[in-house]
Amino acid sequence: MADVRSGAVTLKGNGVDLAGPELKVGDAAPEFKLQDNGLGDVTLADSAGKKRIIITVPSLDTPTCHQETKRFNDEAGKLDSVEVLVVSMDLPFAQKRWCGAESAENIKALSGHRCTGFGEAYGVLIQGGPLHRCLARAVFVADGDGKLTHVEYVSEIANHPNYEAALAAVQ
Repeated sequence: MADVRSGAVTLKGNGVDLAGPELKVGDAAPEFKLQDNGLGDVTLADSAGKKRIIITVPSLDTPTCHQETKRFNDEAGKLDSVEVLVVSMDLPFAQKRWCGAESAENIKALSGHRCTGFGEAYGVLIQGGPLHRCLARAVFVADGDGKLTHVEYVSEIANHPNYEAALAAVQ
């Protein structure tokens, strides 16, 4: 298990423990293997050469995550050569249902349900409490070489990220 960071993120005002390091601008985006909603494997290397917005959410079936993912889906349709990856621990079947119901065709919904490695590598895996094993809300932007150009760990999980800052990082 990775190191645990406490208190930097809250859920309804209560501190949440996160496994893994706090990534910073300039760090290399950690490689990963996640599952798409067609049950295929997806890695960071699959989109090498493109800018990537990597969004982590607790679950697509919560109001804030729903709104955030819809917003990034809408914005992704206006971006050239940018992959928008939305990662949660939701099962791929649930992600496929959600994407179909919401016509979310500009993002890739990816599931980390098979292991906690992604959450630990990106420092977003929640340890303990009501969201144990879910991912905290965060936004990472990586350039075509995999270097992080924007990092936001949303301080209150129920809040929205700074959309404008994330979108500016891919311009």
